[in-house]
Amino acid sequence: MLIGNVGVDPTVRYTPTGVCVAQVRLATTDKAYTLASGTQVPEQTEWHTIIFWDKLGEIVEKYVHKGDKLYVEGKIQSRQYDDRQGIRRYVTEIIASQMEMLSRPQQGTTDKPQATSAAPTPVQPTVSQTTEEAPF
Repeated sequence: MLIGNVGVDPTVRYTPTGVCVAQVRLATTDKAYTLASGTQVPEQTEWHTIIFWDKLGEIVEKYVHKGDKLYVEGKIQSRQYDDRQGIRRYVTEIIASQMEMLSRPQQGTTDKPQATSAAPTPVQPTVSQTTEEAPF
C-alpha cells in the first residue's frame, strides 16, 4: 500500500493484443523528525514505478496527471533484462491491483470526473489484473 504524488504524466502503451499498460512514477515522502537523543533525521523521498494493467490502466490514462495524489495497492515485482549495450539491468515495480484518486478535481477541467464531496473517489478494476510482462 502506497500513498504518494505522481511525478510525471503517465506513460501509456498497448500490447499487441490491445491490453492497456500504464506506468506512473509515484513519490512517497517520510517527514523529517528529531530523535529523543537530539539526532535530526531529514525528510526522505522514495520514487516507485507503478504498473497498471487493462481497465485500471485505461482509467489512469484518462484521469491521472502529474501532481495528483494516489492511493495504490499492489504487489512488488522484480525483473531483469539486458539493455542495448548488453548490460544486465534490474527493475523493481509495483503491479497495481487497486487505486484511489485522492486529489480533488481541478476547477475548469473537463477531463476529470466531478466529485460531489471531498472524500476520495475509489477506483477498482473491473477485471482481474494480469501479470504479463510490461513493455517498458
